[in-house]
Amino acid sequence: MRNELDFAPLYRSSIGFDRVFNLLNNAQRLQAIETWPPYDIVKTSEDDYRIQMAVAGFAEGDLEITQERNVLVVKGQKTEGKDGEYLHRGIAGRAFERRFELADHVRVENASLTVFSRSR
Repeated sequence: MRNELDFAPLYRSSIGFDRVFNLLNNAQRLQAIETWPPYDIVKTSEDDYRIQMAVAGFAEGDLEITQERNVLVVKGQKTEGKDGEYLHRGIAGRAFERRFELADHVRVENASLTVFSRSR
């Protein structure tokens, strides 16, 4: 059983907080919390943040990063390539869409894909 909070009384008695209440309402409506792909949000200074996502198996061309109003959207759609016959496929390659709500003063400056490899 899920209890939802009613923010209607707060709308009537406060001015300028409607965006905050909308964010809280939207957070309540999430059906299931997606845990894939995993990500970190790092505060690097007073006004700077970095989002790191682990998107193993995705190439730069498989990822799309856009900003719609106050939402940063990261989408991944893997293009199927014939590299050979898979004997085991353990890296998830399913499509995803991850949305991050941004405050009014937050501005996206850049995005990059960094390839990490571990040599033995």
